[in-house]
Amino acid sequence: MLSLIALAAAQALTCAPIAVDGDTLRCGRERIRLLAIDAPEMPGHCRRGRRCVCGDPFASQASLSLALKPPFRIVRVGFDHYGRTLATVAGRRGDLSCWQLRAGQARYRGDWDNGGVVRGACR
Repeated sequence: MLSLIALAAAQALTCAPIAVDGDTLRCGRERIRLLAIDAPEMPGHCRRGRRCVCGDPFASQASLSLALKPPFRIVRVGFDHYGRTLATVAGRRGDLSCWQLRAGQARYRGDWDNGGVVRGACR
């Protein structure tokens, strides 16, 4: 049922998104956090006491940039505590969260998945 709701809520993304890091896009003034993944943080962004994903943040950002091939569809599901839009985004190369997971540039976070939407999309 959730997939039908998500499909109905899909909208065209009308800007050219830019990869801020391996799990965040900027689309004009909107910051979009890809649902259900955690990618390595850019230098200086891993707060003390936080357990950040290991890996090369620049490789993760480059991987996401490589996947940014229009047209894009976005399903917004809410906001995180930084005010970023939480969403799934898909382009010509498929779901961007799945792209990052398949490339080994992010880690799946089931506790950040909205009803298993990303898990289902990445099968």
